[in-house]
Amino acid sequence: MTMSAATGKKLNVLFITQDDPFYVRLFFEEFFKAYHDLATIKGVVIAAAMGKKGPVQLARQMYDFYGPMDFVRVGTRYASYKVKARIPALAGGNFYSIGQLCAHHGVPVFSTNRVNSPEFLASLREMDLDLIASVAAPVIFKKELVELPRLGCINIHNGALPRYRGMLPNFWQMYHNERQVGITIHEMNEKLDDGRILRQEMVDILPGETLDSLIRRTKILGAHVMARAIASLRDGTATYRENPASEGSYFSFPTKDHVREFKQNGKRLI
Repeated sequence: MTMSAATGKKLNVLFITQDDPFYVRLFFEEFFKAYHDLATIKGVVIAAAMGKKGPVQLARQMYDFYGPMDFVRVGTRYASYKVKARIPALAGGNFYSIGQLCAHHGVPVFSTNRVNSPEFLASLREMDLDLIASVAAPVIFKKELVELPRLGCINIHNGALPRYRGMLPNFWQMYHNERQVGITIHEMNEKLDDGRILRQEMVDILPGETLDSLIRRTKILGAHVMARAIASLRDGTATYRENPASEGSYFSFPTKDHVREFKQNGKRLI
């Protein structure tokens, strides 16, 4: 039995994520509806990516992935979301950023580009955290961060682990003609998509579904999977299964050739 189940204590949970208005925002919109104890959410941390790519390189990667027409469509939508997030009168009662959404629900928001720094870790220790949940966090959690909460850290991965480790798992599951995609909640360690599996649910890929619609749908469904996983930890009913690396593959970001094959097989990004 976990400490929280033995004492009847509610779980203090902190989320670490990235500033993504398209998909991650949908996860939090749904999670805040599904989770019935928002007072125990100690905050949402918006972490800055620490990779080597600058804005120009990232834009080029997105251009190569989407192609010129879809790149313009996505870019226009992104710019619109940024404006509406800053000007509430234009939002029409909707939410266009994670910060805007959290403010509405009274959930604290923090920003950092150094989640593993001693200063940031010290601030987390003051929160009396039971659990940290990663939702598309753009950084690797080092050992001290992983071990800081009483119950450790968990991550949501929109792929069937252990097979589909790595980046953009929904793309690769569609690319390999899977009929279903996985939504996996797993314990975190210093390796990517590693750690025991706490919960995994499979979701059908719908006929004619685009990658965009599948990601949006699994983010929304994933919010409920996360809520159920946290509830199992709170209630002391959590069960685990292994996530052996020997049975998996690591997929990197798709190349232009991969996207070309994806489209040639009748699939669409948007």
